[in-house]
Amino acid sequence: MIQRIQTLYLLIAIISSAGLIFVFHLWTNTAEQPVFAKDDYLYLGLFLGSALISLISIFSYKNRKTQFMLGRLNIILNFILLGLFVVQSLNLSGEADVSEKGIGILLPILSIVFLVLANKAIKKDEDLVKSVDRLR
Repeated sequence: MIQRIQTLYLLIAIISSAGLIFVFHLWTNTAEQPVFAKDDYLYLGLFLGSALISLISIFSYKNRKTQFMLGRLNIILNFILLGLFVVQSLNLSGEADVSEKGIGILLPILSIVFLVLANKAIKKDEDLVKSVDRLR
């Protein structure tokens, strides 16, 4: 059942992880040049990995437990990405790399919110199926 609400939530998470990283910059360096995720392969890989996990989760709708587990894994990946941004922005060496933070640093938070909403909807579907199985 691909027409469920969690599919919409996962699509929004894909858009925020794979699409918006090319629109919004992560930070501005000391040379006043915006730094995007495509400029650093670690951040690009983590963002695209998050989008790929969300895409796999959409098409694993027949196995809700796997879908729920992939959602949790994706949330952990986004928290790791958020932690890397915090470490990068709070660099102890002063004005080494990050001069001004961009809106792209908040994209993992947006993705986490929609992944949590998708996991709640998946859990609700799983509980509904379990309650119907109990009646049989």
